[in-house]
Amino acid sequence: MKRYLEDALYPDLKEKIVFLSGPRQVGKTTLARSLIFTQTYLNFDSLKDRRIIKNEEWNRDAELVIFDELHKMKKWKSWIKGIYDTEGIPPALLVTGSARLDIYKKGGDSLAGRYFSYRLHPFSVKEVCAFSDIPPDEVVRRLMLYGGFPEPFLKNSEVFAKRWRKSHLETIIREDLLDLEKVRDIKSIELLIDLLRTRVGSVVSYQSLAEDLHVSSPTIKHWLQILENLYIIFPVRTYHKNITRSILKGTKYYFYDTGAVEGDDGAKLENLTACAFIKELQYLEDSTGSRCALHYLRDKEKREVDFLISVDNTPRYIVEIKLSDESFSPALFHFSKRLPAAKTVQIVLHLRKQKTKNNVNMFPATEFLKNLNFSL
Repeated sequence: MKRYLEDALYPDLKEKIVFLSGPRQVGKTTLARSLIFTQTYLNFDSLKDRRIIKNEEWNRDAELVIFDELHKMKKWKSWIKGIYDTEGIPPALLVTGSARLDIYKKGGDSLAGRYFSYRLHPFSVKEVCAFSDIPPDEVVRRLMLYGGFPEPFLKNSEVFAKRWRKSHLETIIREDLLDLEKVRDIKSIELLIDLLRTRVGSVVSYQSLAEDLHVSSPTIKHWLQILENLYIIFPVRTYHKNITRSILKGTKYYFYDTGAVEGDDGAKLENLTACAFIKELQYLEDSTGSRCALHYLRDKEKREVDFLISVDNTPRYIVEIKLSDESFSPALFHFSKRLPAAKTVQIVLHLRKQKTKNNVNMFPATEFLKNLNFSL
């Protein structure tokens, strides 16, 4: 299946180093290898390839050189900067990695002006419907049950998905984590992940997690940052700008793998939607340079809305998620008045009839996610 980033990569590879990051097994290598170039593929995890990289002995006649997992090499940013500065392009240079590539560095050897970066996400309703003939309702069912990672989604087997997920997480924890961080208490990090699975959509209490795991709150915050860097979870924080009443602070965490969520269908649908939103926003950010953010809304009166989408510091959408409730959430009208420039919508998975009330629209979740576009 064609991936949504493919067309964006071709023009950028002709001008700059391109960095492609994303969760392990999300399809980065498959996407890179499918590009229509004569290419050389080098994986830093391979002893043979590692020697070629360090000795700079790859084929310069290739149109594209792919460096996979290069971030595991010491001082890799200075190294790739030196290659680009001395040899230029062609060949095109594509660097992929299963951890967050913190490319920009203040002072010293900076890659500023030398690269474009993209983040590849799991499948979403929009992507699958655009590049396959799977019916939209079936896409949603699979995403909620198996998650959006290509292999379990396409395999369409609950047993396979469970086995894949167990192996996937073990690989990240036992290999990728230890490559990047000096962490001794691996078991507690695994327990932290299990606790987060049951708290999707809820504000996380660092103190409560610390008490559950018998560690300090700063340790919990550090571990959560590690899980972000490894593309296991991503945060959604409260929005506070231009709201007249005080907003309660707090952070919610969602999984890149919706299939990992433990809870009812409401939690899974909320996670699926969060994944679709962050994917669309990061694509817009990576391809256009827009400043994008995903938040939620909550005030002291306990009015809450699931998501607020901001583009270039301007609220674009206020979105509430429901499984089957066809009555409008009162909080939508409250926040809509305070953020009148934003489109306010409630999306419902099992919706019989589209509705509108006081400039708030209710849409079927499947249709809304299929046609997602925050650039308008």
